[in-house]
Amino acid sequence: MLTFCDRSALGRREFLRIGSLALSGLSLSSLLAGRAAMAQGALTPSGRGVVRDKSVVFLFMHGGPSQIETFDPKPEAPVEVRSATGDIGTKLAGVRFGGTYEKLAALADKISVVRSFTTGDGNHDIKPIVGVNTLKANMGSLYARVAGINHPVTGIPTNAAIFPKSVNPEAGAAQEGFGKFWDAGPLGAAYAPFVPGAGGNLQSDMKLTLDKSRLDDRRALLARLDAIRRTVECDSLEGQGLDKFTEQAFATVLSGVGDAFDLSKEDPKTIARYDTSQLVRPDQISRKWNNYKFYVDHGKTLGKLMLLARRLCEAGCGFVTVTTNFVWDNHSDVNNAGVEEGQRYCGLPFDHAVSTFIQDVHERGLSDKILLVCCGEMGRTPRINKTGGRDHWGGLAPLLLSGGGLEMGKVIGQSTRDGGQPQSEPVTIKHLTSTIMHTLFDVGALRILRDVPTDVARVITDGEPIPGLLA
Repeated sequence: MLTFCDRSALGRREFLRIGSLALSGLSLSSLLAGRAAMAQGALTPSGRGVVRDKSVVFLFMHGGPSQIETFDPKPEAPVEVRSATGDIGTKLAGVRFGGTYEKLAALADKISVVRSFTTGDGNHDIKPIVGVNTLKANMGSLYARVAGINHPVTGIPTNAAIFPKSVNPEAGAAQEGFGKFWDAGPLGAAYAPFVPGAGGNLQSDMKLTLDKSRLDDRRALLARLDAIRRTVECDSLEGQGLDKFTEQAFATVLSGVGDAFDLSKEDPKTIARYDTSQLVRPDQISRKWNNYKFYVDHGKTLGKLMLLARRLCEAGCGFVTVTTNFVWDNHSDVNNAGVEEGQRYCGLPFDHAVSTFIQDVHERGLSDKILLVCCGEMGRTPRINKTGGRDHWGGLAPLLLSGGGLEMGKVIGQSTRDGGQPQSEPVTIKHLTSTIMHTLFDVGALRILRDVPTDVARVITDGEPIPGLLA
């Protein structure tokens, strides 16, 4: 347990205490020592580490985006079927996207889309995040169970979930009605995602006590970290006879973790580059929709959330779940806008934020190290309804991937003429889960790793990746 408390009530040695800050009760300093052993190949029977030096950012398009208005526009179909926002040519010959996605179309060689992806049903839930397995745990929790809940060098949580409130304290609370993104299922709360600012609790293995401050006040956390850092530096940790790993543990927690969540550490030009707040201003969104606040939060925060996700990956986080709550449910009913209007509210910020993220990671040389996954829990009906929306549809859904060392510039699979079903072999959530796990782990080595529970290993190693993507 990592505890920050009021120094005035305790002696120097009790001022900042680091205990079991990671996997199997090891202290952070023990993990840092373990990292040195890992470098010598001493942690697996095969002599290799099973955890690859890669991360996954899973941008969950909650509500269920239309496959037709996004990446399969069906320009030759009847008007009631084809994209209500038109279509646009991409960098790939003969491949067209929905008309909203101009920036992603220009980066089509750096992404792959799946046109035969099916989630199996039209229910609102978080099934792509938890997979179709008996554990029903956030995929990041499975990652943390193998990799440890904190990175052994940087101390960053290896599993995080970020919401609008993570970057904007004025945003609404995380929506929980269709499943909790921070639910680790039977793995236990220790492996739940770190959820800054969104109402979730820090996992029990990393408990911070900040006087009487709220844990979800990120600014207070950063200020307190700075204060503790200054005090510890003044007291000179070296004078207390700490070994090099313990010293590194203090430096890690007091610097790296706090800095990773602090967007002010970024170049202002980079922050401005990601910004989506001016694409759809609140006064441009109709207040007649009950989901007005969700649309506002989506536009204001999606870009900064993607920037924060990149920063977390750079700091060692292995799995980052990103969502802006329930915005893609384009029925055109009392709650939701229709597909044409909804694409302005949801698609424009998505096109900007995701394209900026892809360009940024490529420019930083991280494109092979970070896999971006974008999908929702379902797609939308092939035909537009009488009010201009599309309803729930489990037969087909959009799926976009970028980076991670996978094959890019591809269109995987085909859909039927009306965009309602896979015409080629279906790609399922199980395929997607396997693709993610093969990116994060040496699956062959993991199969013989004795320290991983059988049910966890089975979920990670079961199934086949999406055909045509693994390099």
